[in-house]
Amino acid sequence: QLQFVESGGGLVQPGGSLRLSCAASGFTLAYYGIGWFRQAPGKEREGISYITSSGRSTKYADSVKGRFTISRDNAKNTVYLQMNSLKPEDTAIYYCARTEIHGDPSFPVPDYVFDAWGQGTQVTVSS
Repeated sequence: QLQFVESGGGLVQPGGSLRLSCAASGFTLAYYGIGWFRQAPGKEREGISYITSSGRSTKYADSVKGRFTISRDNAKNTVYLQMNSLKPEDTAIYYCARTEIHGDPSFPVPDYVFDAWGQGTQVTVSS
């Protein structure tokens, strides 16, 4: 059974850090590019980071560039999002998703190319 499980969210103070994990089961993560998305209340879903299947290329939205780092451990079937210097505007539900597209796509990668999504993990940045 195909499944994505995000974890690592929570409540953190401004300036703090969190590491999100996206663990895959039922398929081999190494074959897929992985995107991280987020959706804040009342806002549209936003693609914030992407990593190619090999891990050689990573991409970031301007809103998180320099603060967030995406990485993957294909042996563990897991992708990570290290989030540093968190701001209140980072508060959102964070999702990971997979895509079969090959190569190094331009960013942002459109939602419709992702065919499986996790259930999301809440990140709240507040003092």
